[in-house]
Amino acid sequence: MSRIILGNMPKLARILPALAVAWALVACAKVDIAAHLRPLPKETMMLLGKKGMDPQAPMFVRVFKEESELEVWKQRDDGRFYHFKTYPICNWSGDLGPKVKQGDKQAPEGFYHVAREQMNPDSKFHLAMNLGYPNAFDKSQRRTGEFLMIHGKCKSAGCYAMTDALIEEIYAVARESFLGGHDGFQVHAFPFHMTPENMARHASHEAYPFWQTLREGYEYFELTRQLPTVAVCSRRYVVNVALRSGDPRALNPEAACPAFLRPKPDPFRPRPGEQMAEQRIVVPGQKMRAVASVNEDAPRAGLMSTGSFGSSTSLGPSMSLVPTR
Repeated sequence: MSRIILGNMPKLARILPALAVAWALVACAKVDIAAHLRPLPKETMMLLGKKGMDPQAPMFVRVFKEESELEVWKQRDDGRFYHFKTYPICNWSGDLGPKVKQGDKQAPEGFYHVAREQMNPDSKFHLAMNLGYPNAFDKSQRRTGEFLMIHGKCKSAGCYAMTDALIEEIYAVARESFLGGHDGFQVHAFPFHMTPENMARHASHEAYPFWQTLREGYEYFELTRQLPTVAVCSRRYVVNVALRSGDPRALNPEAACPAFLRPKPDPFRPRPGEQMAEQRIVVPGQKMRAVASVNEDAPRAGLMSTGSFGSSTSLGPSMSLVPTR
């Protein structure tokens, strides 16, 4: 463990002076800092440092409905993503399966992208991130609906709802990534962890053919710790594809798929002595819709005062707004 911490001391040395100033300002000021501007907690910054993660590096989010879990991953200097934390989703509405139409109360499933202008610091649900539903695939399927979010307040009508304390931290992690110059981050929303066992258990579900495509993205990331290129053509997702020239993500979703190249995945290989970076941190908290157990052996973050139902109680420019939700 000492080797891991010492190996990250240069990064910590760069981060800690700025943190000290931010925390001192927060401690001394007798004003309430707006939720979207609050600095990341000291514990969170220390964990980033111990895991060798730059707060302003790219981030990636995975959502799992059945498990009521939201994972945050951060990219490190080797170009691979490493698990930062798993957060409990307090509530989500509908059932397993994608959102199809306005009013069905379903939370979306699929491959989404959150840009800076989709961050909403003035949401009536505390803080919110618009998933960008309907995306190109959803539109090609004539699916309807709007303003589907990851937000706070632990109540949902087609969204993924966190506690206010947890959405503040997730929002702040995203904000730091934007401040690092990144134009957005991907959110992959799955019905469940797409293991062979879970796929077999849900083989009779009407969404199973759709889930088989989502599983391609799930397995690619599990194998490589890199984000797959996801295109839409012939009104369907195609995963891990390339073109001899051009960006497959710019294809016409309604047009026939061209001949693709299929790049060979480069499997992830952990670096020696990276136990801390590979450690899975699971934040305790309330899950109103939990239908699957979490790994009780995973380390728990001390972010919240707990029991079985925990609640918890960054300075930067305000994010662009989307219509209030």
